[in-house]
Formats: sequence, structure tokens, C-alpha cells
Amino acid sequence: MERIRQQRSWRALQYRSRQANRAAGGWMRWVKTAGLTVVLILTVYHVTGGDDIYRAAIGKDVTQAGSPSQSAAGFDKHDVQQMLLEKPLVNLDSKSFHLDYHGGTFRVDTSLDMSLQRFLWDKLNRSNSRYIGIVAMDPSSGKILSMIGYDKYDTRNNPCVDNRFPAASVFKIVTAAAAIETHQLEADSQFSYSGNKYTLYRSQLKDRKTRGTHKISLQDSFAQSINPVFGKIGARDLGKTVLEKYAAAFGFNQQIPFELPVPPSNLSISDEPYRWAEIASGFNRMTTLSPVHGALIAAIVLNDGKWVEPTIVERVVGQEGLTVYRGRPAVPNQVISPEASEVIQQLMRATVLSGTSQRAFRGFRRDRVLSKLVIGGKTGSINNTEQDTRFDWFVGFAQEKDGPAKLAIAVLVGHEKYIGIRSSQYARMAFQHYFKDYFSRQEKTPDTATQS
Repeated sequence: MERIRQQRSWRALQYRSRQANRAAGGWMRWVKTAGLTVVLILTVYHVTGGDDIYRAAIGKDVTQAGSPSQSAAGFDKHDVQQMLLEKPLVNLDSKSFHLDYHGGTFRVDTSLDMSLQRFLWDKLNRSNSRYIGIVAMDPSSGKILSMIGYDKYDTRNNPCVDNRFPAASVFKIVTAAAAIETHQLEADSQFSYSGNKYTLYRSQLKDRKTRGTHKISLQDSFAQSINPVFGKIGARDLGKTVLEKYAAAFGFNQQIPFELPVPPSNLSISDEPYRWAEIASGFNRMTTLSPVHGALIAAIVLNDGKWVEPTIVERVVGQEGLTVYRGRPAVPNQVISPEASEVIQQLMRATVLSGTSQRAFRGFRRDRVLSKLVIGGKTGSINNTEQDTRFDWFVGFAQEKDGPAKLAIAVLVGHEKYIGIRSSQYARMAFQHYFKDYFSRQEKTPDTATQS
């Protein structure tokens, strides 16, 4: 009997122990549930209530700063645009900066090459210029490496994203691309024209052989920026529909996705053939272009005909080290064929070797840095009598002959009464400085590896 009582007492003890554990477990489960509920409530409040800093992060990947994750974070480009409304990214003197937005403090890391940025800022000729806009870009990634702007009468204006500047003969890049693809033209395709190469009279669009008729190749027409040849191509070979199609493909009348608002570059074509000639040759003030868009056009040519979205913000880091935005290149779109882009590169190289940029790049083949590069470009110039300003463009590229390094650039200068530093000269200085730094880093890399 004693043994039976002991067994019953043991079972009772075990039962009471299990009951106590169940009670304790239930209590702990209640605590955990309540805790999770509080956290959820606070998170929802934080996101949608009094503090909407991370409102876009719901359902997205908000990564720790320094994390290798490249997935999209809380903000998109529109959010960043809103954040940067009070902080223009032109003429920055540091690669990163802090700003307040919606009650929080954020760090913005840019893609700028500060050596190139400071160099170009120091080189600006402000005494003779109404406007200056310089945009340098890595054509493969779309990263903006330098953005320098100057507006003599409006210090808050950023000329680099200003779409009011006449594109002038820079548009000949688009015309050449359309003609090469739709009419199978090559660099040595032959044309003829009469009269002055820089005028565009209706009579110059007719095929009249006179003593003043000149024969010339497409390459030389492009390099020397001969308006009658490109006027004929536009009016007689391409027409309104093709010009509009290729202009849209190159980004005209399109919103450019960027962390800074960039108004669309304008193109308007009437039904009159002479207007097609004006558009195709750039002989008008109605077709406009921003320097950011100009750099994109150069990047397309150098990128085997592919469009890449520009980006200047590498990431935005918010409270507690959370990365809420990470700039990444979008999937590139094929604007023109690689074969067409190769021909245009040839035309642009001729502009530097024997065309309208020859003087600015004179002797570059003997230069210690520039001799290692393949350089091309397209110039454009036109007067604005209302502002008493002469607009001067260089849109071009430089790439390493025996390596991967590339740089696309667009330079716009609005000269006043006297001509100061020309756009082609700024481009030459930018190429020389950027690649001098690049080659210097390449030379140091093997030594560093050996020492380590």
C-alpha cells in the first residue's frame, strides 16, 4: 500500500508540474503575442502615421548600409527627386552630404569623381560666359562623374538639366543614325552641295550642278558640319516620320529618368519639307537639348547603340544606417544597331581629327595622356539674338585604346560679347585630367598588390 501511495503522489506531482508548465507557456505565448502586436502597431504608425520617412519600404528590401545586397530599397527616383528639390547637385564640393527630409536626416552618396569635379570648377571662365554646363558620364553604367554649371544671372539655375538650349548641329548625330540605318549609308557615301557650307537656303536643297558644286563624303560632311548635305538628307531621304521616330529613340520629347528632374528636350516638326531640312541639319533654334541629355547621346554612340539611364546618387542612407535608395542602371534599350553606332563613332572621330574640333584638339596625338585615347565628338553653334548669346556645344567621348576606360561628355557654353573658353577646349581638359588620374591609378595598382 505504501508503494501505491508513493506512485499516486508521484503522478500527482507530475500532473501539477505539467499544469504549471502549461500555464507558464500560455503566459509566455501571451507576452510574445502582445509584444509582436505592439511592434506591428508602432511600425505601421512609423510608416503611415506621424513619421512617413520609410513609407515606401513596406514590402521592399531595406538593407543595412554596406550590405552587398543590390535589391531595390525604400525610395524610388521620384522620392529622391522630391528630397533633392532644395539641394541641387550641381557644383558639389564633396562626394557625400547630409540633408533633412520629412523629419529625418539622410546621407546622400553620389557617383561624382571629385578630382574631375573640382578641376572643371576651377577652370570655368565666368567673365565671358552667360551659361556653362558640363556633364561627364561613365557610358557603361550611366553614372554621372561630374556636373558643373554656371548661370551668370540666375545662381539657382542648373544649366546641366536646363532644356532651353538650342541643340544646333548636335542633332546631326540623330540624322546620321537615321540615314545610316534606313538608307545603308557608310562613312564614304558621296553627296554634293552648292554654296556656303554653313547656310541653308531652299535653293541649296536642289540638285543643281554649277561651278560651285562640291562633292563630299558623309564623314567629311559630318566632321565639317555641312548644313546643305544634312538638309538634303532630312528633306529628301528621311522626312517627318523617320526624323520623329529617331529623335524619340534618342530621347527627344521623352522624360529622362534621373534623380534630378530633367525637362524633355524639345523637337517639333511641321509638314513642310524645308522644315525637315532645318531639323535634320540643326539649322533652327526650336530643337532644344540639355547637357545631361547631350551626354546620354554621346553614351549611346559609345555604348554600341544602347541607351543607359543616368544616375548621380549611388545610395541614400537613413536613420540607423538603413539604405533606403540605391542607384542602379536599368536594363539598356537598343536605340540603334551596333553597326550604325560604329559608323557614327567614325564620323565623330573625324570631327576631332579634321573637322570643327580640330583646332581645340591639335597635337593630341603627341600628348602623353591623350595619345592613348580614341576621341570623337560633334560640335554645334548658333546665335541667340534675343539674349545676345552665342551657344557653343561639344558632345563627344574618349575611350582607352588598349583598355576598358571610357568617358562621355557634353559641354554647353553660352558666350557673351567675347568668346572665352570654347566647349571643345573644356572637353579636351576634362579628357586629359580624367584619364591622367586613371592611368596614374593603373600604374600604382601592381605596386600595391606586390607590397601586400
